[in-house]
Amino acid sequence: MAEVAKRSPLDPAVLDQLARLSLVARTVVEGFRAGHHRSPHRGSSVEFAQHREYVPGDDLRHIDWKIFAKSERLVVKEFIEETNFTCHLLVDASESMGFRSVRWSKLDYARWCAAALAHLILAQRDSAGLVVFDEKMRSRIPPASGDPQKAGILQILESTEPAGVTAVGSVLDWLGSRLSRRGIAMVFSDFFDDPARIVSGLRRLVHAGHEVILFQILDPQELDFDYTGFLRLEDVEGDARLKIDPKSIRLAYQEEIRKHNDELARQARTLSLDYLSIRTTDPLDAVLSTYLATRAARTRGGRRR
Repeated sequence: MAEVAKRSPLDPAVLDQLARLSLVARTVVEGFRAGHHRSPHRGSSVEFAQHREYVPGDDLRHIDWKIFAKSERLVVKEFIEETNFTCHLLVDASESMGFRSVRWSKLDYARWCAAALAHLILAQRDSAGLVVFDEKMRSRIPPASGDPQKAGILQILESTEPAGVTAVGSVLDWLGSRLSRRGIAMVFSDFFDDPARIVSGLRRLVHAGHEVILFQILDPQELDFDYTGFLRLEDVEGDARLKIDPKSIRLAYQEEIRKHNDELARQARTLSLDYLSIRTTDPLDAVLSTYLATRAARTRGGRRR
């Protein structure tokens, strides 16, 4: 991760390096397309679905002549029509995402993730769109494919600065009825919001037909809280100021954030959502490769929900 941090977060050379990871490139397609991204319409793709009786006007190329030879019945092969899937990249750019104890912030890491995935998805000729939000939607690029789409997404991500109050739940709730094209909704956030509100927003997305993946991005100090000496705490989304001895509250703080994250993970399981908890010091290529490989293996093993 240190090598990536020396460059611009969206340096094309960094993204190309990620794209050259054959595991990632392959599992993006295998993991994302399988199961959830097939059209209900019958077509002429390579995956067989079922037989039906022949009716005049059907394409003779689709008749199953083997069955005709055995039973003299004319039946037609139907296939599942593969369609390009749509991915909505939802990036939290609220003020809390600007926190850092290392050289890059949570927002930096979130846009590395979003940019890398957009780069890979668009390279497979699928569609990707972007929503940047804080307490409301700040920027939006509707889903599309092609190089101009990638350039637009990267430009927005690169120019985004942390600002505004966190309101993940209400924004997801609002987006649930406004993301017109069903697909995968990847949410990149620290999820520092009321869990009940977050769950309400996630339910809205799920009920609208989207598959939701949660990327919770946290700074190591937000989990470890191993500061030494007196500490001045400032509310980055308000005016509160407080000077404390971190040792006196460390255990209580760690317990609270553990409960918050455990509840988020539990609710994700209840809704059958994928949930990743990521530290900003985790190597980005390893995070994406591991997740996508696991997802692809789950699909191949017949365990896809």
